[in-house]
Amino acid sequence: MAELCATRRRNVVFAVTAMGAFMASLDLSIVNVAFPALTRSFPHSSRATLAWVITAYAIVYASLLVTSGRTADQLGRRRVFFAGLGVFSVGSALCGLAPTAELLIGGRVAQGVGAALLLPASLGLLLEVFSEQARSQAVALWAGVGALAVATGPSLGASVISAGGWRWAFYINLPVAAAAWLVGRRVLPDDKVTQQRAAPDYPGVALVSLALAGLVFAVSEGSDWGWSDPRVIAGAALAVVLGAVFVRRCSTHPEPVLDLELFQHRTFTVANAATVVYAMGFFAMLLGNILFLTGVWHYSILRAGLAVTPGPLVVAAVSGPAGKFAGKHGFRAVLLAGFVVFAGGLSWYAALVGAQPDYLARWLPATLLTGLGIGLTFPVLGAAAVSSLHSSRFAVGSAVNQTARQVGGAIGVAILVALLGSGAGHPAGLHNFRHLWIYCAAMAAVAGVIATFLRPRSMIVKAAAVTAVPSAALAGAPE
Repeated sequence: MAELCATRRRNVVFAVTAMGAFMASLDLSIVNVAFPALTRSFPHSSRATLAWVITAYAIVYASLLVTSGRTADQLGRRRVFFAGLGVFSVGSALCGLAPTAELLIGGRVAQGVGAALLLPASLGLLLEVFSEQARSQAVALWAGVGALAVATGPSLGASVISAGGWRWAFYINLPVAAAAWLVGRRVLPDDKVTQQRAAPDYPGVALVSLALAGLVFAVSEGSDWGWSDPRVIAGAALAVVLGAVFVRRCSTHPEPVLDLELFQHRTFTVANAATVVYAMGFFAMLLGNILFLTGVWHYSILRAGLAVTPGPLVVAAVSGPAGKFAGKHGFRAVLLAGFVVFAGGLSWYAALVGAQPDYLARWLPATLLTGLGIGLTFPVLGAAAVSSLHSSRFAVGSAVNQTARQVGGAIGVAILVALLGSGAGHPAGLHNFRHLWIYCAAMAAVAGVIATFLRPRSMIVKAAAVTAVPSAALAGAPE
């Protein structure tokens, strides 16, 4: 009887912690689908301004993720989990109520803080209640919930937005958060006193956030204002100066935001460099495809959401087998194949998709190809990033890889704005989207070149143990 009760409690803990992963992952997918509706609700806001709805979340989440994990270890995972849940809920409510684009962006910043607090703490709580033998399966299932949210996000989000408007893309988080809070108060394990260490580097978080914000600002506004505009130059200069100060601080702080010693491992460095570059194309494609379907083919949001859903479904189906294959045969071959397939799908978009809708013959094949490419790359990049690390560094190594993904995504969305144009009321034409797809394919090609520096069959024994878990362990979304 006692064992049965313990099993039930573990299952309920899993459900509560998985709710956090589901909310953060679903929110990313829904916001992409909601973007066309945002442009109609805020017609006087430029595309560059509204892009901050996506990039502000990514910047804050990326900057805080590693530090939040250390905060949870010091202050208690249960306490940080509920704090993150509360902040995320407040941010969701602010987004839903926002009367202006600026307040909406502020709500997204709060959501990013909440998600960064929530996800590492939820994973830590999950690991506490499962035995060492059952942890790999539990974490894989937990990450699978996030993958499910990403796969269902476009269709579910489009349905919600079509039924109730874009504000419900944020309100939908509130009942989920309330359920997690009510049940979690009863079942989540109490906080344990951990070894006292130096305080995490919160000023470093502010430095890297401002540096990334300056870079994104310069890239997104440069095409509209002119690259020689003093404001654009100031944003770029801010990014360079604060970035240099941040790196210097990381080399001296006892608990840095970014542990530079990790980059002494060649495989870790190469995998994260490829992740940043690849994410710059991947995230631009995600938003760009929705904008194309609604702006050029004039699909409704519901139809556009359904149109892009096959891609994430392919990702969910391919990711597991790809990770296992890479664990046995090495990362490089799988990654190179994935980059080629992804670039091929984007080249299909650029060469064959026209101004007249032709979903089955022109759009669907490219969507399936890009989905296959993503399934062969992102989970394998995450596994490669931690494969050369000691097991005690898996969590922080995975967090750095997720940070790299979000940083690349923020820059990629800014480049999308530059390619499509940032002005309000000036819809992009087919030629703009072809330039975007070519850019995304080029980023995949560059990531492939970087991946060639991985050793062909290095660390295979260790890789087999980590491919299924660390690549998603701290993910908010695979994208």
